Amino acid sequence: MNKKIKTPEVDGLFEAVLKLENIDECYAFFEDLCTINEILSLSQRFLVAKMLKEKNTYADIAEKTGASTATISRVNHALNYGNDGYELILERLKEEP
Repeated sequence: MNKKIKTPEVDGLFEAVLKLENIDECYAFFEDLCTINEILSLSQRFLVAKMLKEKNTYADIAEKTGASTATISRVNHALNYGNDGYELILERLKEEP
């Protein structure tokens, strides 16, 4: 975990996110919290992570998502050397019925 972001304010934000109960609540909260472009960027990075885990090539990912190779590389670095946050969520999503 990056100690630079571990603050009471960030804890408060994450506690708020954990209180969201469904997708509609997520839309309402994130649309108030973030710009449309920020939400779209986050969703793009998440899709890139899923596609990298599925062994898609950078070229395929760039074509299908519109992500730059720099973004794909950044997500790949997080998958390989990060805090396993992507891994955690992708595994949990695979477990859902």
